[in-house]
Amino acid sequence: MKRFKNPQTAFASGWMQIRGARRRRGYERGFVLSDHADWSGLVRSILASQAKTVYLTHGQTEVLSRFLMEEHGLDVKPLKTHFGDEQIEEQFAESVS
Repeated sequence: MKRFKNPQTAFASGWMQIRGARRRRGYERGFVLSDHADWSGLVRSILASQAKTVYLTHGQTEVLSRFLMEEHGLDVKPLKTHFGDEQIEEQFAESVS
């Protein structure tokens, strides 16, 4: 993170609709977006964010990455997580309950 100028951390998840979830997790921004979103909804949200770089963590990352790069000219990178998707969701659910 040190190589980025003025980075901000954010978390996009359906969990962000729960009051205080962003603050408890220590993120500067929170976006209510299900990580189980449909293809068109996910692509619309990515494009609407106007992000220059998109980091993908799970699911069909290769397919989505290729689509976003070829069709929309975005810089797309994989972001490996330390835990499986289910573990992250379980940990987050425990932290907000």
